Amino acid sequence: MNLGDRKRLILQAIIEDYINTAEPVGSRTISKKYLTNTSPATIRNEMADLEEMGYIEQPHTSAGRIPSDKGYRLYVDKMMEQQAINKSQNDMIKKQFTDTLGEIDRLIKHASKLLSQMTQYSSIISTPQVKKTFLKHVQLIKINPATVLAIIITDAGIVKNSVLRLLGDVPNDTLEKISNILNESLYGMCVEDIASIVMQDIPGSYAGYKEIVEQILPELLQTLIYSDTVEIYHDGAVNILNLPEFNDISKARSFLNTLEEKDLLFNVLKDSQENINVSIGSENKYEQLQNCSLITATYKLNGKTIGSIGVIGPTRMEYSKVISVVDCMTNNLSEILTKILKV
Repeated sequence: MNLGDRKRLILQAIIEDYINTAEPVGSRTISKKYLTNTSPATIRNEMADLEEMGYIEQPHTSAGRIPSDKGYRLYVDKMMEQQAINKSQNDMIKKQFTDTLGEIDRLIKHASKLLSQMTQYSSIISTPQVKKTFLKHVQLIKINPATVLAIIITDAGIVKNSVLRLLGDVPNDTLEKISNILNESLYGMCVEDIASIVMQDIPGSYAGYKEIVEQILPELLQTLIYSDTVEIYHDGAVNILNLPEFNDISKARSFLNTLEEKDLLFNVLKDSQENINVSIGSENKYEQLQNCSLITATYKLNGKTIGSIGVIGPTRMEYSKVISVVDCMTNNLSEILTKILKV
């Protein structure tokens, strides 16, 4: 059965009315508000076809209809008009980010709060992944005769410290020379690529330091590879709890518990694609999110993806608005990070 123009208009009306009211939509409502030249009887026949095709559902006997996940998918892909963030909103986001310059974690946390405020849903956001960033500086500092502190800084402003235990005492001037050698060799390299480095690939003159470098480098690599702790921030849980879909206590409790599952949220954001990605209800591969819709996108540093943001809301969320906010947020976040962390 083909989805003709009238069916498409009726489906669009049902979706947009349900997004606004959270109430099942009947044929009389559509006839009065949307298709004023079409009788309720004709609309009912079309609605019966749409239900048979799987685009709408009837939650209760004699009630109106609500969109199905399939209906929302068609709406997002083919029907909705893309909203655009206006200049004042875009300028506000830029100012908010500029006013939050400082630690990267603080900027990301603020972005999460701003995202939930602008969408009125729940936001999730990951801090930059160490392995996706580039090495900017390594400094070796002696703590005691056989112990060295390695300070590693990436282009995303991430600082990692590692205590290295050596076989013997190393003079401060030697540690300084080795620091310079490592900086010359590894500067600007992507952290996830450094693991493939072998000793003979390190250029520069380190005659007389080979034994020490061979002790330091493996531990340095281990610090970079295995300490890639990503923080996940979320905000706006109360926004979801204010929605009628979550009036049921068990649903509300389940949603709050989901927001505390950091591993799940990390995996959700890790799966985020380069462009805007919309997962509707049952399309979500994680059961805990199959009553929700999820919109995610990535943010970048110098053109390379280093983290992700997302919005979680009901399946009747305002898709066009949220997509435009997420898009604007990632663009501004990428821009400010590239500006303030320019190597």
